This record gives sequence, C-alpha cells and structure tokens, in this order.
Amino acid sequence: VASLKGVWRAHLDGSGLGPQYSGEAQPIVYNGVIYIITGADDVFALSAATGEILWRYRANLDPANTAVCCGWTSRGVALGAGRVYAGQLDGKLVALDQRTGKVAWSVQAERWQEGFTITAAPLYYDGLVIVGFAGGERGIRGRVKAFEAKNGALVWTFYTIPGPGELGHDTWPQDNEIWRDGGAPVWNTPAVDPELGLIYFGTGNPGPDYNGSVRRGDNLFATSIVALEAKTGKYRWHFQQVHHDIWDYDAASPVVLFDITIDGVVRKGLAEASKTGWAYVLDRETGKPLIGIDERPVPQEPRQATAATQPYPRGDAFVPQSIPIAPEGTTLVNQGRIFTPFWTTPTLVKPGPPGGANWMPSSYDPSAGHLFVCATDRIWSYVSQEITAERPPEGAGYIAGGIGGFHLHTLGVLAALDMRTNELV
Repeated sequence: VASLKGVWRAHLDGSGLGPQYSGEAQPIVYNGVIYIITGADDVFALSAATGEILWRYRANLDPANTAVCCGWTSRGVALGAGRVYAGQLDGKLVALDQRTGKVAWSVQAERWQEGFTITAAPLYYDGLVIVGFAGGERGIRGRVKAFEAKNGALVWTFYTIPGPGELGHDTWPQDNEIWRDGGAPVWNTPAVDPELGLIYFGTGNPGPDYNGSVRRGDNLFATSIVALEAKTGKYRWHFQQVHHDIWDYDAASPVVLFDITIDGVVRKGLAEASKTGWAYVLDRETGKPLIGIDERPVPQEPRQATAATQPYPRGDAFVPQSIPIAPEGTTLVNQGRIFTPFWTTPTLVKPGPPGGANWMPSSYDPSAGHLFVCATDRIWSYVSQEITAERPPEGAGYIAGGIGGFHLHTLGVLAALDMRTNELV
C-alpha cells in the first residue's frame, strides 16, 4: 500500500461530463482491454497497460430525452461472441464489434418517448443478450427482453406486471387499468445460474410511487426478486420484498449468487440488499427463504390501501429502521419506523429513498461467507397527494402520487453480513 501510485490516467474525450450525467458503470477487462460506457452512453475500449483509447462509439443521445437530463445513467456493457453490447438511455440496444467498435447491429428495444430507458448493463448468456427496462417514474409497464446476439432479433419478453389471465394479475385492481403503466422497472443486470438455466433480477416499486389508493392489492411483481428460465423467459418463481409498496423501496441492487454450507448441507443461495435496509436471502432453486423471513402486521392507513403484513427477514438490518429522536421542528409518528404509513401530512420514516441499498452492487466472499453491502442511512419525509377528478393522475398517475418530500439526514454505511445467519459481522 505504501508504494501505491498512479500509472496512467485517461480522459474519455469529455464524454459524460456535465451536471446531467453521472458515471456508475463497472468496467469490464478482457485480454488486456478495458471496456467502459459513460453517462452519455458512449462506449470506449482502452489499453489496460497504457490507457490508450483503442476505439470509441458515440451514442449521440437526443437531449430532449428526460432520462438524459435527469441524471439517469448506464451501469456497464456486456461481452460475448466477439461483441460488446450496450443498452442506452434512449431504449436502444447496440452490438459493437469487440475489435473495432463498429456497429454490428442496433435495435430500438423500447421507445424513450414512451418512458422507457435502459440503465442496466445487458447480460450475455449462451447466444442471448438479456436486458431489463427502467422508467418506472414515467408510467411504464416493466419488462425484461432477450435478443439473439447474432442479429438482435427478439426471442422473448417477460412483463414484470402480469396482464389479465397471468399469474399475479389479481394483485392489481380489477376495476381500472393502472397495471398497464404500474412500474416495476428493472434497474440492474440479471444474474445467471448456468447449471439451473435461470436468471434472477430485482424489480422497482409500483406506481403511483407514493399513492397506493388507486392500486389496491400487493401489486406483483413490483419490489420483488424474480427467477425466469433464461432460454424461454418462462416464470419460475418470485419473492416480494414489500407488499403494495408506497415507500419507493425498489429492489434496485443486483442480486448475488453463492453456494454456502448451512447445517452441514451445501445450499444454492441468492441475496439482494434492498432499500428497506435488509438483505433478502433465498434458495435460488425454489425462491424460499434460506434463513427465514416472517410476515408481521404493520400499521395501517386505509386511504393508502396498505398491506396488512410485510416480510421481516430474520437477522439484522444493515441500516437503522427507526428514528430515536425527532429532528428539530418535526413530530414523529410510530418513531419513524419502517413501513410507517402516511397520507397528506408529511411523515418521517427511516430508511428513506434512496436509503438502504440502492443501485450499488454488493460483493460476496466465499471463504468467509460474508456479503458486503454499500448503503445509505437516511431519514425521509413522505407525503402523498390525493388523486381526485379535479386533480387527475399525471404521467399515468406517477407524479400525482406525491413528491417524496425531503431528506434530513444522510450517512454512508459499509456493512458485512454473515449469509449463514443474516447477522451483522
């Protein structure tokens, strides 16, 4: 450590600079070449030895796209079959020649004008390029799609909000069509288990974000972990982390797969750290809790159509989930505990978005059985707006769902959890 020093520094031609962009991408390094995408969706290949730019691809995003101006960003690229695959904020999926950066094919996977965007790095697996779509705050119906890696042809689509006749549709109101644009976006890259042939991903919250009055029910598959067959997109199982989410508790962090010995038996595990401040630890074959998750009664607000119970993972939260002392000038309800409901009066709750674990990936140490989580400890003031005939839902009901208020307190947290017990190390 004492001799650590810089070797080279590369400027990526100014790509992604400016207040509207942010950089959240994980570089991929392969055969001495670094592949990286910027906040402007420009892709670069650099020499790992010297930092020399070997090739560049320009996305030329339309500045009218609100996903660009609002600071959403891309979190990486995928490699496979001699190509680099990039999802863009304008809903395009692009395949680039790995040696030259030339466009091999490009498809308009979804239209940004309809609210869709791609923030996740695509997943390349066995001839397929699999990508999830974000844009929950802009009235989309979430989905994951698989395309042929050779030519970009669509292979399958899975909707994260089930339609009529599909499993889970009965968890949405049957007297309106809010499910058509009810959110459940996919913010991050699916994980894949080649032995089981399954992919796994977390979904975002339902919409309207902070107003549950128009979407009575648990609202599957929002705020959930979902497992699909990789080759077909067929549903295999799900686990919902928050029923009828009104707190913006997206399951936005990538899921982590691991094998671990519990009570002398090797188990196929899966964990996702969440904005709730818990890690949800499941058996990735069945979707059942690996350690234990209990349904407990929670406070109710009938005008929000709140769920009667919520899942409480056994073990420890990695951020505080209550407020011991009211901040100056405020009044606490239910000590600001997680799942405290609210309506039109501002209500303090902890953790608040984007508290807990947001998009940041977690890491697993197989030798120790520890999951490392990067998180935020934050108080949030929640408030909703009543939806009436005089104040109809805007943006398919999302904006009128209420602005989430403001945050009063923010600290960074780094935590380690033992995946045999889900307890803090």
